[in-house]
Amino acid sequence: MQAFLKRFWWTIFVIIIGIWGLFSLIEPPPPKTITMASGALGGEYSATAMAYKKQLNEIGVELEIVQSSGSVDNLERLLSGEVEAAIVQTGIAAAGHGDSLYSLGAIYYEPLWVFIRSDQQLVDLRGLAGKRVAVGSEGSGTRALANVILADNGLTTDNYSAVDVGGDAAALQLLEGRIDAAILVAGPEAIWIKKLMRTPGVQLVSIERSLAYARRHPYLKDIILPDGALSLKEDLPARDVKLVSPVAQVVVRKDLHPAIQAVLLDAMNSIHKGGTLLNAPASFPTPIFADLPLSKEASRYYERGPSFLRRYFPFGVANFLDRAWVLLIPMITLMVPIVRAGPPIYRWRIRRKIYVWYRDLRTLEAEGRLAQTDSERRAIRRKLVELQADTAKVEVPDSYTDDLYRLRAHIRFVAELLDNHGIEDAAAWI
Repeated sequence: MQAFLKRFWWTIFVIIIGIWGLFSLIEPPPPKTITMASGALGGEYSATAMAYKKQLNEIGVELEIVQSSGSVDNLERLLSGEVEAAIVQTGIAAAGHGDSLYSLGAIYYEPLWVFIRSDQQLVDLRGLAGKRVAVGSEGSGTRALANVILADNGLTTDNYSAVDVGGDAAALQLLEGRIDAAILVAGPEAIWIKKLMRTPGVQLVSIERSLAYARRHPYLKDIILPDGALSLKEDLPARDVKLVSPVAQVVVRKDLHPAIQAVLLDAMNSIHKGGTLLNAPASFPTPIFADLPLSKEASRYYERGPSFLRRYFPFGVANFLDRAWVLLIPMITLMVPIVRAGPPIYRWRIRRKIYVWYRDLRTLEAEGRLAQTDSERRAIRRKLVELQADTAKVEVPDSYTDDLYRLRAHIRFVAELLDNHGIEDAAAWI
């Protein structure tokens, strides 16, 4: 091994420098920390972000969660660059946001629920005219969707009283009789949804024209909450209930590293692939309901699943190989000529150690031709002896010994000519 390194150290050095230069051209490694806007503490978005955080921590990526007031707030934080990822309700992002944001896909339904007190008579949402209605807090997806749905029914703040509360605060005000109706956007497992469903004197409104809403607004889906879905024992609900539902999606900035997008997609698949009360297993995550352009990484993921490297290697190794493979052809292109040139260059370097002495030998030979006196010839003879001693110190591989001995023989030959003939026998020097 030592002999090999000594022989080809320069080739290895050039290859290492070349590889280092190529690696300096590849994209930088992914960050170790990213930020995600979720929602109000205790809400479904917050719980989802916490689940992502746990999974990403297992592979060495820190997910910092930023609490917010909801989807509208999340979108603003994304656009401002305050966060790199967020959970956003479909229908919130405008068409122009596709220039700076990507969707990684939808992750679950989050239906719009309309609860009223049982003493209220409500055929459809037009019946909310003149009522006190909780429509969600400012900056929330609930507020944005409630405004759209109520406007479809001809309701504005001129003909109903909007109360700016959402979630558990809205549920509490409905239970206390301070409002007539509450519009909520949440999954069926939300605590306040279950609480309102079990509370006497409160009823869930079936959105009988759900298909019409879905046709008017492509980001909405008409879904059915089956009879007994929340509790077969308690028969909750006591009948099939029609609902309209936006879909929660994970949205990222376009400059988020593809490797981080990939691990977020892995987390989304791991956490959301199971079925829920509203969808069958393997329904989510999905690109179908996203209302922003999918990133290239997400498109590849939904077409082919996780990459081969991410299936079988740890995150750090997979990411390095994933970034480095594009250099394979340039590396081969660089290494092949270097490796092929190695032996000829090596032979040249070894022979150069021998042939470089011929310059001195030819100089001494020329001086010998011109020498006029014995003292001059003796001086040249001493130089030849020194040259012979110097060449004896030259180290070359055994396979090049012939060349070295040939040099030393030539030195003796010149010395013999100098000793035997002198300058008078010029023909001997030809």
